[in-house]
Amino acid sequence: MEWNRTDVAFECDKCIHDLLEAQALRTPKKTAVICRDKALTYRALWEKVRRLATHLRGLRVKPETVVAIMMDRSLDMMVAMLAVLKAGGAYLPLDPAFPAERIALMLKDSDARVILTQKNYKDRVAAASATVIAVDQFEFDEGTDSTETAATDQDASSLAYLIYTSGSTGTPKGVMVEHRNVVNFFAAMDRVVGTEAGVWLAVTSISFDISVLELLWTLSRGFTVVLQTGRNGLAATGDYSIQAQIVQHRVTHFQCTPTLARSLIRFPETLSSMKLLKKLLLGGEALPVSLANELGETLSAEILNMYGPTETTVWSTTHKVARSSASVPIGRPVANTSIYVVDEHGALAPIGAAGEMYIGGAGVTRGYWRRPDLTAERFVVNPFEPERHDMLYRTGDLVRYRDNGEIEFIGRTDQQVKIRGFRIELGEIETVLGAHPAVNEAVVVARRDRADNPQLAAYVVVKPGLSVSQQELKIHARKKLPDYMIPPVISFIGAMPLTPNGKTDRKALPDPSLDSVQSIENHRRPSTELEGIIVGLWKDALGLDAVGLQVNLFDLGANSLSVAEVATSLRHELKRDIPLTDFFEHPTISALAVHLSGANGRNGNSKDHSDRGAARRQALLSRARAVSQASSDPTE
Repeated sequence: MEWNRTDVAFECDKCIHDLLEAQALRTPKKTAVICRDKALTYRALWEKVRRLATHLRGLRVKPETVVAIMMDRSLDMMVAMLAVLKAGGAYLPLDPAFPAERIALMLKDSDARVILTQKNYKDRVAAASATVIAVDQFEFDEGTDSTETAATDQDASSLAYLIYTSGSTGTPKGVMVEHRNVVNFFAAMDRVVGTEAGVWLAVTSISFDISVLELLWTLSRGFTVVLQTGRNGLAATGDYSIQAQIVQHRVTHFQCTPTLARSLIRFPETLSSMKLLKKLLLGGEALPVSLANELGETLSAEILNMYGPTETTVWSTTHKVARSSASVPIGRPVANTSIYVVDEHGALAPIGAAGEMYIGGAGVTRGYWRRPDLTAERFVVNPFEPERHDMLYRTGDLVRYRDNGEIEFIGRTDQQVKIRGFRIELGEIETVLGAHPAVNEAVVVARRDRADNPQLAAYVVVKPGLSVSQQELKIHARKKLPDYMIPPVISFIGAMPLTPNGKTDRKALPDPSLDSVQSIENHRRPSTELEGIIVGLWKDALGLDAVGLQVNLFDLGANSLSVAEVATSLRHELKRDIPLTDFFEHPTISALAVHLSGANGRNGNSKDHSDRGAARRQALLSRARAVSQASSDPTE
C-alpha cells in the first residue's frame, strides 16, 4: 500500500543509552533535568548514571536481567532508569501507589533481580527475593569506579524495558520492548515533533509508556526535561504547579491525556501559560472534537493527536489537529510503521470500510513476557506483504481508512477501554470482583458521564442467601487493582440481561445509579457559604446534579485528578493554600468545610502547609495512601 511507504533509515544497531551518552558528550554543560529546586547537567547526570551502572554490573545485571524501579519522580529516578539501561538490564516500572499484591505479582512474575527504590519504600519490598537499593542513599562518590559499565554482550535486540498492562484474565501481562524498537521510535518522533531542542515538561508516570518520549527521546536530542512531581499534574501548587513551571522554565513542549488537558484549561492562569507552548501532544485516549477545537482556537501551539499501543512502542500514528475540525482522526503511520485494516474474513478492508487495525514495522515489540500463547494470538506473521518478513500486532481497535489516507478510530472489538489514559481490560476487574465469596457474577462496562468522560460501572449479582456492600467490594478490589480500575459505582441486580444466544447483554444493563450511595438524608441544603461553594465545585467535577454533604466523595467517583481540579478551584475561591491531603483526610463536603473553617486563622495566607518541610508532606501523603488501601477513600 502506498500509505505504508514509511521507510526511514535509523541507527538500528544502537542502544538507547548509546544515543543519550553521545548527546551528553555533545552538550555536557547544558541542563539535562530539573526537578523542583534541583538540576543536573548532562555531564553530571551521566556521571551518576555511570557510577550506579557500575554497581549494578557488579550485582550481575546483564542483558535480559530485569531491574524494578519503584520511586517517586525525582532526579534519582532518572538516574536509576538510565543506569539500568547502561548496565545492560531492562527496567520494570512499579508505581508506588499500586496495591501491595499487584507489586508483589509483578516482582515475582518478572524475576526482578534488583529493585531500585527510595528509603521510604524499602519496607514495602523487603520481602522480595531481590537485592534492594535505595538510590537516594547510594554513595555517588568519586571513589566509585565508573570507567567500564557497558554490557559487552548487549545489542539492539536486548530487552530495554518491561511494562505490565491490564490483562483480561485477571492477571497483568508484561510487554517486552527492545532497544531497537525504541531507537526506531526516536527516529519517528524526529519527523513528527522535530529535532529542535527545547524544554519539555514531563508529567507522565514511568509506568505509562509515553514517558519514553518525555524522558528518553528528549535527552537523546538535547532537551531540558522538567520533571513534574506528584501523582498528577494538577496536584502541585505554588512554584511547582504546571502553570508556574511552564512560565518559569519557558516550556516549549508538553504531552498529556485529553482528560488532563480539559482540566488544565478550566483555570485561566494555566490556560494563559499554555499559550507559551510550541507543541502540545495529546494521546492515551480518544480526543473529543469539542476539546480539539477549543484548544485549537485558544492556543498557538501545534497540536498533535497521538495513537499507539504499548505493543508497538508508544506512538504508531499521529495527526496534526486543524484549527477547526469536524472530526479528529488518529492520522497516518509514523516512520517504519505499516497499518492494515482487516475485515472479519482476514482480508484487507476496502477504503472507508471498518476493520481491525493490524500494525507492522520496526516498532512491533517482542511480545508478552512468558506468555507464548498470548503472544502467538496477538502477534502474527504479515500475510499481506510476506516479502517484508515482519510481524503484525493485532490491536483489537476498529478503524477505517479515509480517502485521503487518514485513519479514523471507531471503537474496540473486545472489552478493553481507556480511562484517563490507562488501558484497562474490563475482564480483569470482573475477575477480581467475581472472586469475592458473596459474588455470583460481575460485569463491568464503561459509560460516559455528563462531561463526556468515560467512567467505569460495575454490575453484580449476589449469591442467594449472602450479602455484600459496595464498600466491601471496593475494599476487596483495592487489594489487587490500582485506583483507576476501581468502579466508582457498583450496582446490584437480580440477574444479568442476556442476548438471544445466551451472552450477557451489556447494552441492556441499566444506567448506573448513585441512589445507593447518596441517601435522602445526604441531600440536605448547604448550611454555610463554604459548604455551598464546595458542593458547586464537586457537582461540576463529577457531572452530578446533586452531591450529598455527608457522602464519601470517592464513592461518587472522585479520583486524584478530580480532587486536584477541585482543590485548584477552591484555592482560587478562598484565596488561600489548601493541601491536597486535606481532601483525603476529610472525604465528605461537610467534614472538609468544618476543617477549612477551623483552619482559617491557622493557614489563611501563612506558609503552614506549604513550607513545613518534605518530611511532614511525605507523612501526610503516606497517610492518604494508607487510607486509600484500607477504606473507601482511593488515591490514584
